Amino acid sequence: MQTSTSNLPEPAIAQPAPVKRLLSLDTLRGFDMFWIMGGEEVFHALAKTTGWAWAVLLADQFTHPDWNGFRAYDLIFPLFVFMAGVSTPFSIGSRLDKGADKAQIARKVISRGLILVVLGVIYNNGLFVKAFVDTRFPSVLGRIGLAGMFAQLIYLYARPRTQYIWFAGILLGYWAAMMLIPVPGCGAGVLTMECNLASYIDRQVVPGHLYKTIHDPEGLFSTIPAIGNALLGIFAGTFLRTPGKTGNQKAVQLLGAGALFVLLGWLWNFNFPINKNLWTSSFMLVTGGLSLTLLAVFYWIIDVKDRKGWTFFFTIIGMNSILIYLAGEFIDFEYAAHFFFGGLLKLSSSEVVRAVGGVLAFLAVKWVFLYFLYKKKTFLRV
Repeated sequence: MQTSTSNLPEPAIAQPAPVKRLLSLDTLRGFDMFWIMGGEEVFHALAKTTGWAWAVLLADQFTHPDWNGFRAYDLIFPLFVFMAGVSTPFSIGSRLDKGADKAQIARKVISRGLILVVLGVIYNNGLFVKAFVDTRFPSVLGRIGLAGMFAQLIYLYARPRTQYIWFAGILLGYWAAMMLIPVPGCGAGVLTMECNLASYIDRQVVPGHLYKTIHDPEGLFSTIPAIGNALLGIFAGTFLRTPGKTGNQKAVQLLGAGALFVLLGWLWNFNFPINKNLWTSSFMLVTGGLSLTLLAVFYWIIDVKDRKGWTFFFTIIGMNSILIYLAGEFIDFEYAAHFFFGGLLKLSSSEVVRAVGGVLAFLAVKWVFLYFLYKKKTFLRV
C-alpha cells in the first residue's frame, strides 16, 4: 500500500489502475462512494424533519432489511465489488497482452487482496486497541479484497469458457451447500440467523468476535458468492474492451443482460431468498443485474454520448475511494463541518434547513478534502 503523488491522476481502488480508463467507471465508482460517505443522510434528515411521504420512502430505501428482502442501500457494497471486476480486463488484460509474467501479476493480486483484509481489520478495531478475542476480523474491505483477488486469479489462469463455469459453479455450489448440508441442531436448508450453514461455519473457523456474535454479514463463507459479483464485472469489462460493436450496441446488450440477471435472481428468490447478510446466490444475481444496468446507463451517457460535464463531482470521490472510506475513522469531518458551517446554519429558524444543511456541510467538507488531494495529485493506492 502506498500514498502516491504523480503527474497524472490515478484512482485508489481495490485493483490495479487501468491502462485505458473508462470515465463512466470512475464516475460510477464515485456515485457509489457518495452514498457510503454520507449522501443517504440527506433523505434521512428530510424524512425526520418533514415527514414527507416521498422522503420517508427514499429514507427507507437507504436502510438494510433485517434479514430477507432487498432495498436500494443493499446495492452499494456489491456494486463496488462489481466495479473492481470491471477494471480488471483493462489492467491485467492489458498487461497480459504485452506479455507480462502471470506469476508476477498473481503475486501483486494476492498482495492487494491481503492488504485490504488487513486494512479492514484495522478499520473495524483500530491498532492494538482490542484484545484478540474481541477483535472483529471480517470486514467490508476484507470481502472486497478476497472476492476481487479470487476473481482476478480466475481471470488470470482460466480461459473465458472456464470462467463462466466458475461463475455458475460458485452460485450453484453455494446454493447447494446452504440448502443441503445439515447444521448441527438445526438440520439442512434452514436460513435463519441462528441456523444457517454460513454462520455456523464462521462460528467454527473465524477467530475473534463476529459482528452479531452468532453471525457476521461479512463472514468468511458468505464471501464465496461475492466472487460472482467480481466475475460478472470482469465479464462486463471484457465485453466493453472487445472491439467489433458500437458503443450503443454494447450499452443495449449490457442493459439486456442486467434485466435478465435481475429476473433470474427474483425467480431464484422463491427457493433461495434474497438476503444480503448471507449474500445468497439470488442476491448476487439481483445486485449483479442492477450493477450491469447502472454501468450500461453511465457508459452510454458518458462514453458513448460524451456527456461529461457533470462527472467531475463524482470522479473526485471515486479517485480516492478507499481513502475516504478509511479517513472517517481518524479525521473528524463532522467537527470540521460544524466549525465552518455551524454558525451559518444557526441563523436559520428552519429545522429542515439546519438538518439538511448540516448533512450537506458534512459532505462538502469531505469533498473539499478529496479535491485538495486531487489538486496535489495524491491518491491512496492499494
